[in-house]
Amino acid sequence: MSISRELFEQAVKVIPGGVNSPVRTCAGVGADPLFISRAQGPYIYTEDGQKMVDYVMSWGPMILGHNHEAVNRALHEAVDRGTSYGAPCRPEIDLAGLIVEALPGVDMVRMVNSGTEATMSALRLARGYTGRPKVLKFTGCYHGHVDSFLASAGSGAATLCIPGTPGVPEEVVAHTLLADYNDLEQVQALFAEHGQEIAAIFVEPVAGNMGLVLPRDGFLQGLRKLADEYGSLLVFDEVITGFRVSFSGAQGRFKVIPDLTCLGKIIGGGLPVGAYGGRREIMEKIAPCGEVYQAGTLSGNPLAMTAGYHTLKTLQEMDYDQLEARTGELAVSLRDILAQKGVPVQLNTIGSIFTLFFSDAPVTDFASAKKADQDLFRAFYNGMRDQGIYLAPSGFECAFNSFAHSALEWEKTLEAARRVSFSR
Repeated sequence: MSISRELFEQAVKVIPGGVNSPVRTCAGVGADPLFISRAQGPYIYTEDGQKMVDYVMSWGPMILGHNHEAVNRALHEAVDRGTSYGAPCRPEIDLAGLIVEALPGVDMVRMVNSGTEATMSALRLARGYTGRPKVLKFTGCYHGHVDSFLASAGSGAATLCIPGTPGVPEEVVAHTLLADYNDLEQVQALFAEHGQEIAAIFVEPVAGNMGLVLPRDGFLQGLRKLADEYGSLLVFDEVITGFRVSFSGAQGRFKVIPDLTCLGKIIGGGLPVGAYGGRREIMEKIAPCGEVYQAGTLSGNPLAMTAGYHTLKTLQEMDYDQLEARTGELAVSLRDILAQKGVPVQLNTIGSIFTLFFSDAPVTDFASAKKADQDLFRAFYNGMRDQGIYLAPSGFECAFNSFAHSALEWEKTLEAARRVSFSR
């Protein structure tokens, strides 16, 4: 029996399902989870000693690679000064300043501890600022496990076929309006009926929780126009795309400026973190400036702030265009290898992110993503894993490249794909 299997059998006795986040269970691909002992650069190492090329990268944050020297050195120095103060510290100002400088839609930012906490707080702020109860979101877009957002969410909820969840009262999701991603006409119809009650549109500007799905031309611009017309707020959930698709996020790349932005992942440099920010007049509604209350003991803690600051400072000097070009080359080569095997496959890619959908038709929304063949994905996942390539164990997740990956890791990946068998 493998060490990972032994650890999983221990874990299920003391942790629900043996994991602390549902998709990690690997149930959707018919496998046990791998337990990781350490990580370095583009590699993770399992408890069984297997060295694997990593395309999960902690679900996105490790864009510089694991154990980056400059970030780790600063983090070790921060640990020596204390792990938590529950009081203001210099690193939170430093990180906030970098975020405000980088993202065109952010004048002020409030630090929190997770992406879920960021979206939850941004929703409360949007309702408090507008005085309206309803929120509009898109099917397949995941904004964390906030009650109001679990209606038709992507990510693990899609992988495990959970349409909503027990524990969320009907009257809570009654204020959540749903539209299909990339369908501007549906959004227009919802605003025509409910426009004066809609506090905000929440959207992943590039969807990353139904697999990677890009916005159609004019979609984000149309959302901006509708929000302005009806006095609603446009909120970009950039937990995945922030500092991933460009240093200025999706908002800088697409030149569409939201009223509020939610962040996570990269801005913590691998430590737990979240943040929400936006226009000054909106952000000053938050306590202690205003009456919209939100608080957190560990918010702005010196470790996450230090790791995030040194990550962003390093990223300022990195060549995003080159990383995107090399990611595209890898993804296209993977697609072509699979197509040569007679496997139906679609590729969506942007920045250092890509998803291969096992489908005959382009994937532009949640409905088309769900048509992808999950049996083929399961065979691909397990075939790649057996050869030392670590992918997300769900067809509704993304693959993340990093600045630490090199031609050596990419060739290992392509060679593994050449050897994968899809025989049923």
